[in-house]
Amino acid sequence: MKRIMTIDDSTCLRQMVAFTLETAGYEVIEAADAGDAVAKLDGSEFHLFITDLNMPGMDGIELTRTLRTMPAYRFVPILMLTTESDKEKKLQGKAAGATGWIVKPFRPEDLLSTVKKVLR
Repeated sequence: MKRIMTIDDSTCLRQMVAFTLETAGYEVIEAADAGDAVAKLDGSEFHLFITDLNMPGMDGIELTRTLRTMPAYRFVPILMLTTESDKEKKLQGKAAGATGWIVKPFRPEDLLSTVKKVLR
């Protein structure tokens, strides 16, 4: 079973993403922010990270940079799930190592389609 971590400071959004993914057969670990995400890593295997961009403390781009420095997660896909659609932010995310970008609000079927593509 593929294991996905979803990182967002909105409990409601995290639960919606988790429900969508779990219904499709994925195991989901939720993190309330980037610090919580890093604390939950503990060397465990993850197949995908889905993170918000704007969070208190460390934002999604900083989290992406942090994950890319860790050998266990260097090549794990990272999707940004955010209200930001600014081209400059997308370029910053890509430069940090983000695999893809999904703009909120999203349709569950679009999220699943993107997840399937990056987990191939």
